[in-house]
Amino acid sequence: MIYAGSPAQHLPGLAALIAAKLKEGYRCLYLNRPTMVVGIRSYLVAAGLDVDGQTRDGGLVLSSSQAHFLNGGFDAERMLGQLLDAVQQSRNDGYAGLWASGDMSWEFGNEKDFKKLFEYECELEEAFRNQPYLSGVCQYHADSLPAHAVQDALYTHQSIYVNETLSRINPYYIPSRASVRQRPNTSASDLQEMIRDLQLESSFEI
Repeated sequence: MIYAGSPAQHLPGLAALIAAKLKEGYRCLYLNRPTMVVGIRSYLVAAGLDVDGQTRDGGLVLSSSQAHFLNGGFDAERMLGQLLDAVQQSRNDGYAGLWASGDMSWEFGNEKDFKKLFEYECELEEAFRNQPYLSGVCQYHADSLPAHAVQDALYTHQSIYVNETLSRINPYYIPSRASVRQRPNTSASDLQEMIRDLQLESSFEI
């Protein structure tokens, strides 16, 4: 999910998706900054979900933890390892799998080496392909990430989140990370045009 503007505008859709996944028997993990965790919790309650009960039972995990940071920096291997461990633990606990969503700006923290983010994106997309019990939505806030990082996100994910009931094949997806790296950086205006085209084709406004 690549978006601009206030992240709060997407909370109702994400809350509806979380509620649906819980009904399907998935453990749901939502990782974001504290204010957004409070927001998603409010929308889940408004949707009629027993948030306290789901949290207590372990089906719902709302977190602002940045335990994947090591010595103050983003550690992609640590983050991915924790995610895959959570998938296995979810299965061990009797869930259908793990659905997870996190804001990449929050997960990445103040890290400026965006090569790390690119490698993490590639590894994460591979995990989604290879792990049948893992699904979710990666959130990219275009206002808080440099254009080349948003471009990498667009090229490294097979599908695009449209809304809580619809995702679509990403026409800009490039399966080879080497091929992504060989492409020149897209200008900010061209990138906005690419995202706008996706919006129009999906009848969805960011």
